[in-house]
Amino acid sequence: MDERPAADLPDPAPTGPRRSIDLNADVGESFGRWVLGDDEGVMRSVTSANVACGFHAGDPLTLRRTCALAAERGVSVGAQVGYRDLAGFGRRFLDVAPDDLAADVLYQIGALGALCRASGTAVRYVKPHGALYNAVVHHREQAEAVVAAVLADDADLPLLGLPGSVLLERATAAGLVAVPELFADRGYTSATDGGPATLVDRRRDGAVLHDPDEVASRVLRAVTEGVLTTVEGEDVAVDAASVCLHGDSPGAVAMAAAVRERLAGAGVDVVAFA
Repeated sequence: MDERPAADLPDPAPTGPRRSIDLNADVGESFGRWVLGDDEGVMRSVTSANVACGFHAGDPLTLRRTCALAAERGVSVGAQVGYRDLAGFGRRFLDVAPDDLAADVLYQIGALGALCRASGTAVRYVKPHGALYNAVVHHREQAEAVVAAVLADDADLPLLGLPGSVLLERATAAGLVAVPELFADRGYTSATDGGPATLVDRRRDGAVLHDPDEVASRVLRAVTEGVLTTVEGEDVAVDAASVCLHGDSPGAVAMAAAVRERLAGAGVDVVAFA
C-alpha cells in the first residue's frame, strides 16, 4: 500500500523512544458556510490528515476539497469516523447498537473513499473521533463494532487509537495494524486502576493546551524519552507511533509548525505511518 523504503517509515513496533514519528491532525470539519480551522495551514506541517466523514462534521464538497488538498501536499488521508451527531460535533456519547455502529462506520469509510479516489488519493487508515474515540477505550461492544467495520472494508487499513485501549486490543486480535497515538494539545490524567493515562475531560481545567512552545516540549519529551507528565504531576510512560494536533484548536497552525520544527531539530524524522 506504501512503496516508500522501510527506513523512511515510522518505527513499526512500540519500543519506547523513537527515531521517527507521524504527525496527524483533524481536518475537513467545516460545514457549508461555517468554517472551522485552517486546514491548509495545518497541512503544511502534518504528515497524516484525519478527515471528517460527514457524520460529526464536514459536508461533501468540503471533504472532497480536503482530500484534494491532502493529495496535493502528499499527506496521508485517514477516515475520521464518529457518531451520527452533527449538532454535538460528535462529542456526546451515543448508546448505539453494535450492528448500527458498524454499519455507520463502514458507510463513512466508504463515502470518504469515493471522495479520495476522485481527488487522486485513498483512505490509508481509520481513526474514531471525539466521544466515540473515548468510548472505545473501555466500551468493548463499540470497539468491536469499529473493528468489524474496518475489516469489512479493508483488513489492510491501520486503526489509530489510545495506547492500552480496548479498541487497539481488539484490532490486534483481529489481525489489524493497531497504531498507538499521543495527543499533543490535550492534557492527560493518571489512571486509578493501573491502566493507561487517559485524556482529561474537556470540561476540566488543563484539558486543552494552547501554548506552542509548551506543546512542542511535551511532544519532544514523549517521543525521545517516552515520558509524559499528567495533570496530577505524575510522569507516566507513553509510546505512540503518531502524534495528534486538533485542527480546530486556536493556534493549531502555530502548534503544528512548532512541534515539527522541534522534532526535526532533535533529529526525529517526521513521516506518515501509512
